[in-house]
Amino acid sequence: MLVVTTENVPGHQVVQVKGQVFGVVVRSRGIGGNFVAGLRSIVGGEIHEYTQMLEEARRHALDRLVTNAKAMGANAVVMMRFDSAEIGQTMSEIVAYGTAVVLDPPT
Repeated sequence: MLVVTTENVPGHQVVQVKGQVFGVVVRSRGIGGNFVAGLRSIVGGEIHEYTQMLEEARRHALDRLVTNAKAMGANAVVMMRFDSAEIGQTMSEIVAYGTAVVLDPPT
């Protein structure tokens, strides 16, 4: 599955638009992770516990986007983007979204 952030794919033509597609993940650090992150925030710098959690969440959101696009019969996703939000003070939502399409074979 080809996933790109651009509207077009060089050497390919969109022959069918399947529609919008997305993958959503909501994550929360455990009490221990939040405690350690809170201590690190006092000192400053990168909070590795949250960085790791968000990187993992983005990968899972992208995997879900690809699964949904395949279920729609697409062979590519164009204009893919990530969005994120906080839910309460302990949870993060990551959304990968784009347009599921069928591309012709390369010319």
